[in-house]
Amino acid sequence: MELENIVANTVYLKAREGSDSNKGKSKKWQKLLRFPHISQCIHLKDQIDVSYAYIIESQPIGRLLFREYCQTKEHYSKCNNFLDAVENYEIQLDEDRKSVAKEIYNKYLTAESNQFVDIVGETSKERCHEGLEMASRDLFSDCSLDVKLFLATNPFKEFENSMYFLRYLQWKWLEQRPVTKDTFRMYRVLGKGGFGEVCACQVRATGKMYACKKLEKKRIKKRKGESMVLIEKQILQRINSHFVVSLAYAYETKDALCLVLTLMNGGDLKFHIYNMGGEPGFDIERVRFYAAEVTQGLDHLHSQGIVYRDLKPENILLDDHGHVRISDLGLAMEIPEGDSVRGRVGTVGYMSPEVIDNEKYSFSPDWFSLGCLIYEMIEGQAPFRARKEKVKREEVERRVKTEQEKYSSKFSDDDRAICQSLLEKKVSDRLGCKLGRKGAQEVKDHEFFRTFNWKRLEAGVLIPPFTPDPHAVYAKDVLDIEQFSTVKGVNLDASDDTFYNKFNTGSVSIPWQSEMIETDCFKQLSAFDPDVLPDDLNFDCPPVDESKGCFPFFKRTKRNNNVKVSKSNANIEDDSQNSRPKGARTSSSVS
Repeated sequence: MELENIVANTVYLKAREGSDSNKGKSKKWQKLLRFPHISQCIHLKDQIDVSYAYIIESQPIGRLLFREYCQTKEHYSKCNNFLDAVENYEIQLDEDRKSVAKEIYNKYLTAESNQFVDIVGETSKERCHEGLEMASRDLFSDCSLDVKLFLATNPFKEFENSMYFLRYLQWKWLEQRPVTKDTFRMYRVLGKGGFGEVCACQVRATGKMYACKKLEKKRIKKRKGESMVLIEKQILQRINSHFVVSLAYAYETKDALCLVLTLMNGGDLKFHIYNMGGEPGFDIERVRFYAAEVTQGLDHLHSQGIVYRDLKPENILLDDHGHVRISDLGLAMEIPEGDSVRGRVGTVGYMSPEVIDNEKYSFSPDWFSLGCLIYEMIEGQAPFRARKEKVKREEVERRVKTEQEKYSSKFSDDDRAICQSLLEKKVSDRLGCKLGRKGAQEVKDHEFFRTFNWKRLEAGVLIPPFTPDPHAVYAKDVLDIEQFSTVKGVNLDASDDTFYNKFNTGSVSIPWQSEMIETDCFKQLSAFDPDVLPDDLNFDCPPVDESKGCFPFFKRTKRNNNVKVSKSNANIEDDSQNSRPKGARTSSSVS
């Protein structure tokens, strides 16, 4: 049995390792991502958002293609170089910003410079010049706005009529193709979710690793969890933050609905608090770093009108580099602007008094739970229940509502102050609860974070205090993960199809495009000579006959109104470009 775990871990680690851009890609990856002829996807122009705000500011591939187009026009290229310089300026250390600000002003906003950006308004330039000595982070904001407004007019219209935009439509076509289980390879089980297991998986075409959360259809139906599952999926689909796990794909199999999410290889904070090193807990710099990244994640969720409601160490996961993200949004809920909700949900010991009492609330429970998290990272135990303490739920809830948490010598004055402010029983007195969706700013301004550079944190340039071992698997042995029992007495029928169709939406735009860029697929497939129109973008050049099939893993035949892989393609060889141990089995057989 131990051998089975070793083999599963070996195969999984092999899939994760290496930095080669072709690592893990199928040998047929270029066929899997072959562009259609432009005549097959020009219709998308009338079906998608074609605006500067969406394509350039929200779409990673759209932004890159627009930048490539601007490189062909010296004037436009200067504008983008200026925007890049400003972006770099905003994440500079405080002591360096003044000198960098003067360099940018002299290079891009002075008429004598050969890089002069002449479309910035005089008022914006004057205001910027007056602020050079102070060098605030938003010094160039007005100038940047002028440049973006310019790029959104004629330059964007010209881009829209160029072959770079046609290439963007081809990428959108690829993005919208059906997604099935054959899009991925499955590896070992990592853990359990509420409705099924969580496995590591890898996209065949790109080699990108993810976590696949499988939600068993019969289990969902038996527990009447359709609404909860759909809400989680829809919320995940909206999230685009480095501090919250992202949804990359949503698809279905015969037996399960699958959410393909950011893979966090470093384990959860509960594991690291109690199982790494000697005494439970972290040093204060590590606590501050994790607390800041979690605060950033809550800030993003709240700005979208989403209350999380299940913040605890088990739900904060580490990635390969040691950054953390909020995971498991099964209890998250959207709150309309100015409204409040009621719901007694969460985890005992981390739920706030207003949740326990089933009172109305908005975003306040998340700040109380953050106080519990910070306390536990410092003290090495939760504030209202010791680890493994056998105590009834009612007693823990009584402590939360009436007892004051105790502070040991591990807490400095600032540490104690932020925990006390976040753990206030009354919402009106609690830190983060006075500004609604913008409450995170209150938390960020606390003395506990006084040395923190939030811009650099947001940009991902701060080095985490701890890096997980790349050769370790921070998960239970495969045989120690309890298996779900078989669901009996539940039948799936046509009445469930409406729900499945709402769930089964395929690729999520921003994560999918980011995957294409990160794995070098965009770089390798999009390259072309700006002076030569490629055949696949030439309306006068007929498309190549694809009767033999360019997308073997995505061909479908209709059978009993369900989408299935055609038999002729089900057994196509798909050896990845990284070797696999002989006889090694993956967890694909589990599904």
